[in-house]
Amino acid sequence: MTLSDWLKLSGIAIIVIGLAFRLKTAPLVVVAALVTGLASGMPVVSYGGREGVIDLLGRAFADNRLVTLFIVTLPAVGLAEKYGLQQRAAELIRQIAAATVGRLQSGYQLLRVLMGILGIRLNGHPAFVRPLILPMSLGAAAKMRGLETSDEIAHSDIEVIKASAAAAENYGNFYGQNLSPVQPGILLVFGVMRGLGYSIGVWSLVFFAIPIATVSIILGMVQFWLLDRRLRGSRGPLG
Repeated sequence: MTLSDWLKLSGIAIIVIGLAFRLKTAPLVVVAALVTGLASGMPVVSYGGREGVIDLLGRAFADNRLVTLFIVTLPAVGLAEKYGLQQRAAELIRQIAAATVGRLQSGYQLLRVLMGILGIRLNGHPAFVRPLILPMSLGAAAKMRGLETSDEIAHSDIEVIKASAAAAENYGNFYGQNLSPVQPGILLVFGVMRGLGYSIGVWSLVFFAIPIATVSIILGMVQFWLLDRRLRGSRGPLG
């Protein structure tokens, strides 16, 4: 590869370094795109019949604007939280004798996989994890620890449970969406493969995604089961 070819890959290095230093993702991706586009010889804005980097970013955002629909749900979630949604969710889970943090999060992961198979987008983190799954998990953790309320849980333990709830969403959504032939991830891979000259169908891609999704479910359940063991076995901090 020539120096020019390596420069075209500089955007990847920018993203990796930026994420390592915990920089904000959105501006980081924009900077990486600008650097990659300029290194590839693209103009900053469209000129002389050539599409510019800024125009390309704008078109990509417009073509994928449906992914921002979750913003519409935020006012409703905020109002529900203001009037006690999280408290009611925690109280509900405390009334279920068999409920544990691990079982709840395993069930949620399976739900997300099912939604992926059906091709239903839930925008899980803002619409489900923060307002429902996390407070329910904290309620279950308080019950397992013999505490009166989830407010008594140590901050470090809350962070561990919060990360685990986010993991349940990520596992279920990321791998579950590959089990539907109408999901954008599968269609993207299908388009790229066909563009490279490979003869492949979307159902073939779904078939090969099944083992990976199955392994993710098993490993997720093991992770959540181990979290339950830690919650039951020690009164000290999890982290």
